[in-house]
Amino acid sequence: GLSDDEVENMVKDAESNAEADKARRAAVEARNQGEAMIHQTEKQLSEHGDKGDEETKASIESAVAGLREVLDGDDAEAITAKTQELVQASLKLGEAVYQTENADPEAGGEASDDTQGKDDDIVDADFEEVKDDKK
Repeated sequence: GLSDDEVENMVKDAESNAEADKARRAAVEARNQGEAMIHQTEKQLSEHGDKGDEETKASIESAVAGLREVLDGDDAEAITAKTQELVQASLKLGEAVYQTENADPEAGGEASDDTQGKDDDIVDADFEEVKDDKK
């Protein structure tokens, strides 16, 4: 087995590396959140980019570029800050999409009209419940 000195050295090594491990974990988690935000924002931009103005698109693209620059590093605070900048920029697009959809109420109203017409095809029928005595 291990001697007491070896065990003691291992414990000291683990304690001394705990802070570095914690910082590395924070950086990895921040990086994952940043990458997820980039993916989500780019998807939103491709689906609804036509509903936002050019300034909003430029702001989002700038925030994405800024976040990508810090993603390769290990500075969790910088990554988190750039991720928040991207969140704020993408919220503007979300607001534009929301306003566009609410400005055109007919787009949502037409679907409900179609479903009302199909109610005429409903047929009432009598049925008899058959019980299975084999259980």
